[in-house]
Amino acid sequence: MKNILIAALCICLVSDQALSQDIEALRKQYEEMVKNSKVPYGNNPAVGKYYSVRGIRFYTETYGQGQPLLFIHGNGGSINNFIYQIPYFSKYYKVIAVDSRGHGKTKDEADSLTYEMMADDFSALLDAMKLDSVYVLGWSDGGINAVLLALRHPEKVKKMAITGTNLWPDKTAIFPDVIDLITPSITAVINKKDKTPAEKTEAKLGKLLLNEPNIPAKSLNNIKAETLVMAGDNDVIRPEHTLLIHQNISHSYLWIAPNSGHSAALVYKDDFNKNVYQFFKNKFRKIESAARFF
Repeated sequence: MKNILIAALCICLVSDQALSQDIEALRKQYEEMVKNSKVPYGNNPAVGKYYSVRGIRFYTETYGQGQPLLFIHGNGGSINNFIYQIPYFSKYYKVIAVDSRGHGKTKDEADSLTYEMMADDFSALLDAMKLDSVYVLGWSDGGINAVLLALRHPEKVKKMAITGTNLWPDKTAIFPDVIDLITPSITAVINKKDKTPAEKTEAKLGKLLLNEPNIPAKSLNNIKAETLVMAGDNDVIRPEHTLLIHQNISHSYLWIAPNSGHSAALVYKDDFNKNVYQFFKNKFRKIESAARFF
C-alpha cells in the first residue's frame, strides 16, 4: 500500500504540469527535501512526543509559538508530507503535526479503521494536549478528518483549510482513472491470506480509500467553522465535487489551483501557504449583492 500511495503521489505530481514550472524538478526537489532536510520532520526526537489516546500512542511534533494549528496528512502519509508547510506556518502558529492512527509512528493493531474513529482520535488528542480549539489544515484524507472533526466536535475547530477532500468514494467524487489505477493493488492486499503486520495495515488503509467516507453533502450545512476549500483543477477529486463541498459550507471560500493535481500543497507551495495563512488571519467576508462585483 505504501508503495502504491507513493506512486500515486508521484503520478499526481508529474501530471500537474503547473503552468510553466518544471514538475519533474519539483518532484525531485520534494524527494530531496524529505531525504535530506535539516530538520527531520516526522522523526525529530528534539520535539517528538507521544500521547496515550483512545488505546493508541499518538505521535506528535510541535513547532513554533502562538495559536495552535493542527496538521492532518493523507492516507499512507505522515508528518513529513508537510515539509513545505511546517517551516512557514511555525513562524506564525504553534504547529501540531501528527501521525494519524495507523500511520507513521502512531501504531494501531486493530483490524478496522474509520474516518469517524480518526476524527474522534484528534478530538481526544486535543484534550490530552489541553487545547480547547485549534486551526486545522487537512490534506486529502486529512481533509476528510477535518470535516468530520468540525461536524462531530465543532467546538474544537476555529477555522479549517482542506485540500483534495471527498465526501464519498465513488466515481461521482473521484475520477474513474484514479479508481481503476489503485483498486487492483489494494484489492490484492485486502484479499491476501496470512498477512504480515504491515500488510494488515495496508489492507486497513486500502479499505478506507475504496469504501469511505460516506458523508451526506447536506450535513455540511451544520459546519460552523469558516472553511477554505481547495483542490487542483485536475485533482484526484473531481472539481464539481470540490465545488459541492464549498457550496454546502455556508462560511467558505474556494481556491482551485490551475494545471494542478492532488499535490497543490507541494507544487504551489508558496501560493498555497500564503492563501491558507491569509484565510486564517483575516476576518471572513460574506460576499453578496453589490459586493459580488469586486
